[in-house]
Amino acid sequence: MRRGRRRPPALALLLLACPLAGAAPSRALAEPRLEVLLLEDAPAVRVRGGRAGAAGIRLTPRGSGLSADGQPIGDAWRSESLAGDPLQVGEFRVRGALEVRRSPAGLRVVNRIGLEDYVAGTLAREVYPTWEPEMLKAQAVVARTYGLYRRARRSRAGYDVEASTDGQVYGGVDAEMPATVAAVAATHGEILTHDGAPILAVYHSASGGRTASAEEVWGRPVPYLVSAAVEDEEDSPDTYWRASIPRTTLGPALAPLGVRVGDVRGLRVSQRTASGRAAWVVVEGAAGTERIEARALRRALGDEVIRSTLFEIRPGAEGFVIVGSGHGHGVGMSQWGARGMARRGAGYREILAAFYPGCRLGRAAEVAAR
Repeated sequence: MRRGRRRPPALALLLLACPLAGAAPSRALAEPRLEVLLLEDAPAVRVRGGRAGAAGIRLTPRGSGLSADGQPIGDAWRSESLAGDPLQVGEFRVRGALEVRRSPAGLRVVNRIGLEDYVAGTLAREVYPTWEPEMLKAQAVVARTYGLYRRARRSRAGYDVEASTDGQVYGGVDAEMPATVAAVAATHGEILTHDGAPILAVYHSASGGRTASAEEVWGRPVPYLVSAAVEDEEDSPDTYWRASIPRTTLGPALAPLGVRVGDVRGLRVSQRTASGRAAWVVVEGAAGTERIEARALRRALGDEVIRSTLFEIRPGAEGFVIVGSGHGHGVGMSQWGARGMARRGAGYREILAAFYPGCRLGRAAEVAAR
């Protein structure tokens, strides 16, 4: 869906431009570090590098603690990468330090790493490294901001952010590509702030022509996460998608949600959000009718099957055909939309102003030190 052109408001551009114009940090501050969950409930791990050496050491659960190569060692094992030589655990090669602890069902592995190295190991897992440099810079600022936002709200879990799609996909050293490393260096330390704190810098693949507000998706308003028109997403593979859902598949998929209407005979969108996304869906069956959230339907059928809630439902030969546009929750920055702006000549600050209006650029070290 192509929407009309929307230029970022001048005030938003001013807010992003001013704080970094010729300004330097007033004092030297330590770079923030993040604790990244690499593995959870692993039955065993082998760590190579650092004090484990090239041959490595095999760590396994033992009672409430650990064993290293069969010998009890207490409740934790730690090591740091030496002289830039990364540590390896499972499929990860990482900088910084590793900590392995007992978890309820195995081992937990956490990587303690500097914020800049974290962003360098994340970008190529979240966006194509061949994309325009200004888009990569925008993604670097967003990824850095999201990591620091999670750090500020650290839970009792013992880490700041997951290395999976539950947080940001982090690949460590093997994800560091020249183009993405250059984008990290060009935006070193820059984060988005609102009221002096890191923002919830969420993003998604493609919006389908308009982003969603935080309020319509998560039920609470966030001043900088508002709905906005997006153009030039046509190159996205998710501009148009369709999924055929047999009736025989739909019933079992909805059963865990408590939907038991017998043989499914009808499925329709009953209510939409302000950005046009499906909010509620009615399921009609031989034994009754149920109303469920469209997000619940998407989760039940799979996020890669129903790529967004910007969809319509049509009758199909064996059930229903869901036709939609966009991919993801739709809140914050559309990555394909940001790429479209970069291809038209927009700088990364203009991109950020368009998707996070009213925010400022700040320095990660200064914000984290408050």
